Amino acid sequence: MYIDTHCHLHDPKFPDIEEVVCEYQKFGVDKALNMGCCLETSVGGKTLSERFESIFFGAGYHPSDANDWNKHNAIEIEKLLSHEKCVAVGEIGLDYHYGNENKDKQKACFIEQLELAKSYKLPVSIHSRDATLDTITLLKENKDKLVYGGVLHCFSGSVETVKEYLKLGLYIGFGGTLTFKNARSVLEVAEYIPLDRCLTETDCPYLSPEPYRGQRNSPKNIPIIVDKLATVKGLDLECVKETVYQNALNLFNKISK
Repeated sequence: MYIDTHCHLHDPKFPDIEEVVCEYQKFGVDKALNMGCCLETSVGGKTLSERFESIFFGAGYHPSDANDWNKHNAIEIEKLLSHEKCVAVGEIGLDYHYGNENKDKQKACFIEQLELAKSYKLPVSIHSRDATLDTITLLKENKDKLVYGGVLHCFSGSVETVKEYLKLGLYIGFGGTLTFKNARSVLEVAEYIPLDRCLTETDCPYLSPEPYRGQRNSPKNIPIIVDKLATVKGLDLECVKETVYQNALNLFNKISK
């Protein structure tokens, strides 16, 4: 069995969601964690989780939507966190790729959601893009809010950077980029970190692995990523498959309750 620990099945690129779910289950993926990026997509994840047994969800505000974070939306997100199939606060974090004019707003949004995660005893799914130093600094300053753990999703940094996240007890999520021909740093990180800190994800519909790069991604591609992780680490495929599955259950523990 496999788990996709970070996907976006609420995306309009999945008008055929019934077929998508049936297809990924045929590939041995029995659980998919749909991560929200705003109130609308978080509610969308909840709706999918109530429609399909295999789908669970995270609720949260992506840093790109931080300007819309306000008291009303915070209250609505909080309502979702007590849902029986809400397994994480996410995805949340910092993103300065298109500039950092609103970085204070992003940081405030991030911290408030870390507080919600602690209050609701949930892990966090963290997005960090072109904001490594601020992400690490903020997490260190708020380490007390990481009681229930978290994952750096779709990690693309260096070994030196990942060491800082591992010190904070976080998991590292690997996706389709692990299979890219120019993914030297990601391969180095995958080889370096302990297997019991690894998670696998698709971030679909984005970042399809080779040989499907450029096509719509879906949870059915998780076996490709797990296989690549096993190859990079030089470990038995079944061992890696079982370990990353258990890692997901350990972090997102509401799945198994």
